[in-house]
Amino acid sequence: MKKLLFLILLFVSASAYAQQGMELNLWPQGPQTNNGDPNDMAKISIFLPKKSQSTGRAIVICPGGGYTHLAFEKEGTAWAPFFNSMGIAVIVLKYRMPHCVWKVPAEDAEEAMRTVRRNAKSWDIDPQQVGIMGFSAGGHLASTIATHSKGDAAPNFQILMYPVISMETGVTHQGSRDNLLGKNPKRKLINDYCNEQHVTHATPPAFIALANDDKAVSPINAVSYYEELCQAGVSASMHIYPTGGHGFGILQSFPYHLELMTELRRWLQSF
Repeated sequence: MKKLLFLILLFVSASAYAQQGMELNLWPQGPQTNNGDPNDMAKISIFLPKKSQSTGRAIVICPGGGYTHLAFEKEGTAWAPFFNSMGIAVIVLKYRMPHCVWKVPAEDAEEAMRTVRRNAKSWDIDPQQVGIMGFSAGGHLASTIATHSKGDAAPNFQILMYPVISMETGVTHQGSRDNLLGKNPKRKLINDYCNEQHVTHATPPAFIALANDDKAVSPINAVSYYEELCQAGVSASMHIYPTGGHGFGILQSFPYHLELMTELRRWLQSF
């Protein structure tokens, strides 16, 4: 009972740190690649912790939505109080939908990472402590950046929640693949976005969480990615909960919500 009360107090105290987010247009001069929708603009919402409690760490969050929409609150802005309470800045990315122009989401995510580092001094952020977090299709985007990006676009750590990782038929989330790569992508393109194939010793440390009964995105995605991380000698922490399905985000209705928040907090405090 004491442990449960302690965990509840942790969550309540985190909620007290909610900050009003600043919104920035990610491409004020226009994006590099056009997705065909002039009304679809990439933006970031910035939530900074109190300066006196800032650790210098930041997380760019990529919400999921099958590359057709974004679960912007439960997989984005609602996480700000939790991370801000630990002195971590939160940058929620509203990336553009690809409409089969596969370069678009990754270009937005890389620019979000660069934007954080360009503003590191004014936002009280350490450029060497910028991570990326993604949910479902946003997990595919986050793992794409973690395995493909270089220089100022590369994350220092990654957090993946029930992620799409593979683009292989029968393993991937087919809707996400179709929306990102098109109905009949070439073999090379499929391989390029099977992120488990691109893990190296330089891939950043990972925290991975999902539910065993996820019927939307097969757990094989996360398991195969974790296996490749281990093979490459990359530090990884994987948490598979018995139930909870898909898309639980930060919802307290997720049966293992308190366990997830506690384990994620401990992982972040471990390095």
